[in-house]
Amino acid sequence: MSIPTRTIGAHGPGVGAIGLGCMSFSPIYGGFDGTDPDEVIGAAIDGGSTLLDTADIYGPYTSEEVVGRAIAGRRDEVTLATKFGIVGLPGGGGRMVDGSPEYARKSCDGSLARLGVDHIDLYYLHRADPETPIEETVGAMAELVAAGKVGHLGLSEVSAATLRRAHAVHPITALQSEWSLWSRDIEREIVPTCRELGIGIVAYSPLGRGFLTGTISGKDDLAAGDFRRNQPRFADDAVAANQGIVDEVRAIAEAKGVTPGQIALAWVLAQGDDVVPIPGTKRRAYVEENIGAAAVTLDTDDLARLDGFTASGSRYPDMAWVNGETPAAG
Repeated sequence: MSIPTRTIGAHGPGVGAIGLGCMSFSPIYGGFDGTDPDEVIGAAIDGGSTLLDTADIYGPYTSEEVVGRAIAGRRDEVTLATKFGIVGLPGGGGRMVDGSPEYARKSCDGSLARLGVDHIDLYYLHRADPETPIEETVGAMAELVAAGKVGHLGLSEVSAATLRRAHAVHPITALQSEWSLWSRDIEREIVPTCRELGIGIVAYSPLGRGFLTGTISGKDDLAAGDFRRNQPRFADDAVAANQGIVDEVRAIAEAKGVTPGQIALAWVLAQGDDVVPIPGTKRRAYVEENIGAAAVTLDTDDLARLDGFTASGSRYPDMAWVNGETPAAG
């Protein structure tokens, strides 16, 4: 089947209503040995999931290289999004954010080379840089648009105030954030701000990092190198506390003859036509399952049943990495 399209933001590109997050094609979820990224990404494109979302830090670089190989010969069929700004420190010493104009320009050229393309359709600052005014970062990104290297600009996990400041420099097409049945904090300020400014919302981890599919009962279900082992919501007590969300999702799925994952994705789609979820997977069967969620309809009773849950545990060990602010300009 093919899926309907949605427009990202007031003036952004039209894409399949469900995209493909490509972080899975890196070591972050324990690697992708034994799977064929070309087949998976090709199946997504064939099914209408035309928004491919990656980042230079995924690997680092591995995901961009994989995506570049997979879309060779199919560039015109996809909307290609990538991100810059998160930098791994030497020796596994953690991460920092670099949103300096110089780094923005350097990172864009690196991503273009790894992806094997002459332009990026949607280019995000991956996180707000606490040392660089957002006006400076977005100013440099706007230069990339003027140079023809980038089509549209996006930000990820920034505060509403930062989003407004950025949008005043150059139109922001998309705000990317985690949004799912168990991650709803953006509904307070970010979503209303996006809708006021005409900015599209790209929802990553719409399946709750896999938890909402009902296939994860604890850390033992995750690969040894999977980063979720260190996430608060995958601690044993949090998994147990959050099981009620999965039970309700599963009950609705059984009544409709679909999968829990499809219900979780249908919920995100139901939040508005300006929302495009980007579930990640490294398996073709799950790509096809996710695409099928576009045909699932939730009625008012379904939505009401799903609306009363609050997840246990924060979504990152260090929540300073979300709702990011930058220093004042000048």
